[in-house]
This record gives sequence, structure tokens and C-alpha cells, in this order.
Amino acid sequence: MKLNELRELLQNKAVIEEINKHLWIESQKAGVSIGIERATDEWLRLYAMDWVKYHMPQKHSQMMKSSKKEAVKTVAAKKAVAVKKSAKPAAKKVVSKKK
Repeated sequence: MKLNELRELLQNKAVIEEINKHLWIESQKAGVSIGIERATDEWLRLYAMDWVKYHMPQKHSQMMKSSKKEAVKTVAAKKAVAVKKSAKPAAKKVVSKKK
């Protein structure tokens, strides 16, 4: 997910509730508070996409379409770089003759 999509997601109260649940559960497992920053990072990394897919299916499909377009652009750019690298002429070996 892009940064602006994550920021938009964090404005949703239901997401904040989920992050708070994650904070509580993981803190109970650890025996000490893991902190809101870690809980937020973990929840976004581990659960955000599935949460969006379930609770916001239209938003999820839009995000997937845009990520596929970016992936195609990235692959095309990598192929162009590979073609440029392979198009360089090979260096000629200079062989000196011993007399």
C-alpha cells in the first residue's frame, strides 16, 4: 500500500479499533506493552490489505488495479535497462605476442 493510502486508512475509526485490539493482544502475549507505534506498524504490514479487502472491496480493487499498472511500468523499465546493458559492445581483448 502507498503512504497516502495508509494515511487515509488510519483516519478510519474501525481501523484504529483494530490496531488497539492488536496492541492489547500482542502486549498480553509479550507481558509488557509493545507500544502503539509497533502495534500500528505490525497491523498495517500484516492485516491492512485483508481488512481493506473485506471491509472496502471497491477500494481494494482500485488499489490492486493501480498496483498492477505500476508493476507493468516497473517491469518495462527493468527490461529497457537490461536491453541497454546488453547492447553495449563487448570489450576487445588485446593479445600481445611474446618474442
